[in-house]
Amino acid sequence: MKTIVLSCLAVLLLASGTACSKRPVTSAEVVAAASPALPQDPGDSRWNRAPEFSGALLLQDLVEPRLMTPSTAQIRVRALTDGTNLAFRLQWVDPTLDDAAAPSRFPDGCAVQLPRDVAGETPAPQMGEPGRPVEITFWRADWQAAVNGRADDIQSLYPNASVDHYPFQAPAAEPGSAAQQAMARRYAPADAAGNRRVGPRKSPVEDLVAQGPGTLTPAGQSRSSGRGIRSRDGWLVVITRPLPAGLTSGKRTQVAFAIWEGSHGEAGARKMRTGWVPLLRQSGL
Repeated sequence: MKTIVLSCLAVLLLASGTACSKRPVTSAEVVAAASPALPQDPGDSRWNRAPEFSGALLLQDLVEPRLMTPSTAQIRVRALTDGTNLAFRLQWVDPTLDDAAAPSRFPDGCAVQLPRDVAGETPAPQMGEPGRPVEITFWRADWQAAVNGRADDIQSLYPNASVDHYPFQAPAAEPGSAAQQAMARRYAPADAAGNRRVGPRKSPVEDLVAQGPGTLTPAGQSRSSGRGIRSRDGWLVVITRPLPAGLTSGKRTQVAFAIWEGSHGEAGARKMRTGWVPLLRQSGL
């Protein structure tokens, strides 16, 4: 009797136009589907226009410091292009939120890598090769937290900390004055040293270039954008960058991805990664 009732219910649901959620269309390569506009929201329905690539992640065990114990097993990727820019949505499982960098604590992160010359011979996937550079856009969870409004102060980063007194916060120090700002920099050594990876940020991503392991440097200018949100079981991150020159409609190049799980002690070269994955720019825009 239960079988008959359930079968009747299924028929009614289909007849009324209501059905169970569909399985995503999948692909063995990353397909950048044409879209007049590129959503920054990872949950935007326009991402459904692109098939989903699902790939296994590999240990980075080729160069020091190596990662020898697997963490994140898989990455799911969708891509869209408006003919000018190229957007990727990366999704992976990570049960632990790590969005603050501190001693012995590392933030979650991800990166997208493409060869600079999409028409030439593809360089090694491990950060490129001398004379054959790769372009990398890197996202970090702590940068996202800062962009989302988390204050760059001790109380926000360390809620249980207690501070007796900072000279630059003394009533006698006129807020915003040159003397007060100079005093504050003494207590912000990274800022004083010009370390742009800490402190307040306007963007959760940065653009980098490399020509092999150990050669990673900031790009001349940052042209990418991004946004990450926590999903039910991990992260959803959108990374948008300029469309590579020469990647015309219907053409292919290669793309690679990397994931850092902060609670697993992953930072720098310690990461999970893919090799090169074919990237097709779908005909259209």
